[in-house]
Amino acid sequence: MILSQSAVCGKVFPSLLFILLLPLNGIAQTDIVKTDTAKKASEGSRHAMYGGMGYGSNMIYMGSTISQNQPFEYASITYGFKSEFFASASAVHLTGYNPFIAFYSGSLNYTHVFNSWLDIAAGAYRYQIAPSLADTLFGSFTYGDLTVGLDWNLLYSKISAGGMLSDQNRLYLQIKNSRYFQTREFLKKKLYVSFDPYVSVLFGTLIEVETKTGTSIKVIPRYGRWKYFLQHTTYTSYNKKFGFMEVDFGVPVALNSDKMTIEAELCYLLPGYEDNDLPAPKGFVFLLGGIFRIF
Repeated sequence: MILSQSAVCGKVFPSLLFILLLPLNGIAQTDIVKTDTAKKASEGSRHAMYGGMGYGSNMIYMGSTISQNQPFEYASITYGFKSEFFASASAVHLTGYNPFIAFYSGSLNYTHVFNSWLDIAAGAYRYQIAPSLADTLFGSFTYGDLTVGLDWNLLYSKISAGGMLSDQNRLYLQIKNSRYFQTREFLKKKLYVSFDPYVSVLFGTLIEVETKTGTSIKVIPRYGRWKYFLQHTTYTSYNKKFGFMEVDFGVPVALNSDKMTIEAELCYLLPGYEDNDLPAPKGFVFLLGGIFRIF
């Protein structure tokens, strides 16, 4: 049996959540491409502020489910500077859990575009769980990553390496290929629809659990005489390894304007490991979110 090392491991969907939650997974599911609303809003000002909210059927982060396969809702606020530095804070409600705000997340991100084919990004993210849910969902954690983006004209590739900032080494590598395209502007050139289908592969730290049952013979003194008995023992070994965790296929569709973006995404996940205690996320994930420019 192979387990994901962390119950809070992939990315969060969709790419719209770069400015709202970040990473995920997603799973996770991390995406550091800004939405078109953010790009346009930042062109005429050094400072920008955005608000966002949304709903998802499951929250996937680094190959595991943060929300325990439950739906979630979120609200977020983000500050941007010169279209390169972003600071974001979010509050997340999980259906069926109390308190109402299950956890908060905060992120700091830097992005830089060198030319038409190369860009880089770096980010640090903190997830702070409500104390009463720490044993049920996950422990609070910090994550950091570095990403390189390569534009091949026909495809846009992102290679992201990151890890949990803790006393245990938990490393992750995500390779994502996408193809962005959009419709012509309509309604007096105020709106357009964009599509960004992608395939993403996630590698990460796994723990391989091997259990063996053996028999040993022992003797003990009893009433002045030696007695023999059989004792059955179980031996369990844990081996850390770096391997394939998940592949995702997604199609984000967004309605864009200068002041707002509304995006829906349907994604299908195929896990690469087995865990009887915490099954790997599998199947369809849906998310609907919106981001609007405050100034």
